[in-house]
Amino acid sequence: MEGGWERAREISRRVARGAADAGRAGVRAGKATADGTTRATRATATGVKKVGRATRRLTHANGADRTGLGRLIELSAGNSAGDALVTVALASTVFFGVPVGEARGSVALYLVITMVPFALLAPFVGPILDRFRSGRRYVMAGTLFGRGLLCFAMAAAVGPGDLPTLFIGALGVLVLSKAYNVSRAAIMPSVLPADITLVSANARVALFTLVSAGVLVPVGAGLTAWLGSAAVLRVAMVAFLLLGVVAVRLPRHIDSPDLEEDGAAPRWRTLLKVGPTVAEAVWANVAIRVFSGFLLFFLLFLVQDRAVPWLAAGPALDPLFDIPRTIALLAGAAGLGGLLGAVAANWTRNHAPQLLVLVTLAVTATTTVVTAIVFGVWTALAISLVTAFAQELGKLALDAIVQREIGEEVRSSTFGVVEAVLQLAWVTGGLIGLVLSLTRSHAPGLVTLSVALIAVFGWLLVSRRRRVRAAEDRLRRGGSGVADQRVETIDSTKPLTNPNA
Repeated sequence: MEGGWERAREISRRVARGAADAGRAGVRAGKATADGTTRATRATATGVKKVGRATRRLTHANGADRTGLGRLIELSAGNSAGDALVTVALASTVFFGVPVGEARGSVALYLVITMVPFALLAPFVGPILDRFRSGRRYVMAGTLFGRGLLCFAMAAAVGPGDLPTLFIGALGVLVLSKAYNVSRAAIMPSVLPADITLVSANARVALFTLVSAGVLVPVGAGLTAWLGSAAVLRVAMVAFLLLGVVAVRLPRHIDSPDLEEDGAAPRWRTLLKVGPTVAEAVWANVAIRVFSGFLLFFLLFLVQDRAVPWLAAGPALDPLFDIPRTIALLAGAAGLGGLLGAVAANWTRNHAPQLLVLVTLAVTATTTVVTAIVFGVWTALAISLVTAFAQELGKLALDAIVQREIGEEVRSSTFGVVEAVLQLAWVTGGLIGLVLSLTRSHAPGLVTLSVALIAVFGWLLVSRRRRVRAAEDRLRRGGSGVADQRVETIDSTKPLTNPNA
């Protein structure tokens, strides 16, 4: 009996020692895991810090840290990231899973509804912003805070499927986003360093906004699939509210003093009063924007209907290009084109922005003609890239022209009209693309838009030639021609003192 008890105690001691050894091994493994997690976390944090420092060096280069341009670039990148989150969340909520036939009606209705607020608010947004030149930081912050509140309302409407609230919220976000862009463009000359041109400064802003949006789109899609659209909208809400605080903390010299104009009536900007230089750039950008909206919806529904050569015979013809891959490639080409346009704008530096506008229109028209003649998957990708490139480069050149030629007292009004006109042009092009996609053929749409682009380009060249001849005639008639030409060009606005502008 005693031997049995001894064996039992020995077995118990061995079991206890084994459990203790296992416990110590578990503790060591836990410490090793914790150490590995800590090291991974520290490595990630170090990588993020390095990326942040590199980004800060890029945004604050060439004196941008002293004038406030660097902080404005970072704010605009955050603004673009927030808009990207909202876009992904709303697309996942409203538009996915709609049959092609029903999608045309839904998209057309959305385009028409999108057009209405710009047509109604365009005469008022710019003058209101001009009235608050002494508080531009707070105007920009107000557009960010307003979008944060709208995101909160839309997040609450996702669960019950309240489509009216979602549509109204989306339109409100779109209008406030355009108001932010108008304010940002109007203050650009106030933060321009001495050794950076307006085209280059606008290109920096565009480049960082495109990169931030491109990064946040897949992140937002992943968060939407994991947490849902409502959670992503709440994340966007927090982002916009924080960005509003950052906007208030921008440098004070962004706010311009309100100038009293004795006996002067309020000036309301229209395309008839901006001068020939600005008007020429606007009409060229309108033509490009109409074609951009047309191409997006025209190609999208042709691909969805399998009305393109590489999809017409099904997967047996070209198994590498199905509908999802084709749409992804077209979207990637457009995104790459926008980035290349921003890079090209920064590279052009001192080249005349008027020339850049006409070159972008000519390149777009030429590519459209070639695509209409030889239509295939590669030409479709090429025209998507070229159109996005031309739209980005042309818009940056237009912004520089307005910032240079238009006086500060009416600059926001001019940008308000320009943004509204370009938005209406894009919507009009989208509606044309929807209608012509019903033909299920590429020829009618591309041929029609080719003729239109060539006609606009020829008209602008003829108009410019007439202005040059008129200026030469005035110079030959007398010395007052130079002053007359300057007045005609800038329309009595105040030129900038920066020689690099």
